[in-house]
Amino acid sequence: MLGIYGENMYLLVERNEVVRIPPEKLCEDLDKVVEEETKENFEGKMISGNFTLLVTDVEKIGEGKIVHGDSGVYQQVKFNALTFRLELQEIVEGFVCEVLEFGAFVRMGPLDGLVHISQIMDDRINFDGGNQRLIGKQSKRDLKIGDKVYARVVTLSFNERNPRESKIGLTMRQPGLGKSEWLEEEKKKKQKEKEKKKTEEKAEEKEKPKKKERKKKA
Repeated sequence: MLGIYGENMYLLVERNEVVRIPPEKLCEDLDKVVEEETKENFEGKMISGNFTLLVTDVEKIGEGKIVHGDSGVYQQVKFNALTFRLELQEIVEGFVCEVLEFGAFVRMGPLDGLVHISQIMDDRINFDGGNQRLIGKQSKRDLKIGDKVYARVVTLSFNERNPRESKIGLTMRQPGLGKSEWLEEEKKKKQKEKEKKKTEEKAEEKEKPKKKERKKKA
């Protein structure tokens, strides 16, 4: 099941990998070297769509191995990794980090996704370059740097060599998505409509006996 507002984007997983210990470090504290090399090799890297944010609890497994023609030692390790992962159609929470004429970039954890101008709101949008804002022509709603938003992931193309250059497409043109302030406005609007309907229904109930009385007299 996909996470609501990205609740499953962050996962703590146990991993088993192999790291190379450089020959110049073989005389140092191996436990410390293994931990350093494991963090160097995996933190900030992406493998199969999983971006590793943090490596902890590194342990050596067995003895290291030597490969012919290589003076380093290959050590199997076990560690915990805090990972970040996005899924297609997942709803994510993020903050606008850049506003351009063609849309807005939203930061979600370590990665940025693009909300194209056509996917921001049901309104024609003008770009206010001087104030770094996108403004709805009719609604006057605006989107600017720092705004908290909710969006759905609609396209994903990971770049494992350079994860921060991954292409992530987002949309906010669906119910329950958009700038947090817009959602709050919609919530208040629906609440007012609900209260108005209740008031009208009560007034109608009070009017029923009067209508019956008028019919009798007629």
